[in-house]
Amino acid sequence: MMHVTFADKSLLLGDDAALALLDYATALADHGRADQVTLRAIGNDGNEVDVRMVLDAGIIIAAETTNITVEPPENAFNIADIRRRLNRLVHRVAPAPTRSDGFPHDGDHWPEEY
Repeated sequence: MMHVTFADKSLLLGDDAALALLDYATALADHGRADQVTLRAIGNDGNEVDVRMVLDAGIIIAAETTNITVEPPENAFNIADIRRRLNRLVHRVAPAPTRSDGFPHDGDHWPEEY
């Protein structure tokens, strides 16, 4: 479990969820983007809560290890979603350049039929 501080809120998240959150927040900041994610957490009162967070370059998130032995909330679906978004952001493929006639540009190697 990790103790995560986000926008004046203190939350407990499983390690995988906390690390996915930090990785995605870092990538969004690096790319000058923002996004909203939802995770299941344990709030200050000890109850499980759904937390919707807006991540951007201006937000500060801290995560620290804990020795709490409580079972972390289930976040497998949310973690997979965050990792998909992270992968899509980091591995974006730029569109292939095209010629003025709409055909794709492939350097000096144009197929015979063009």
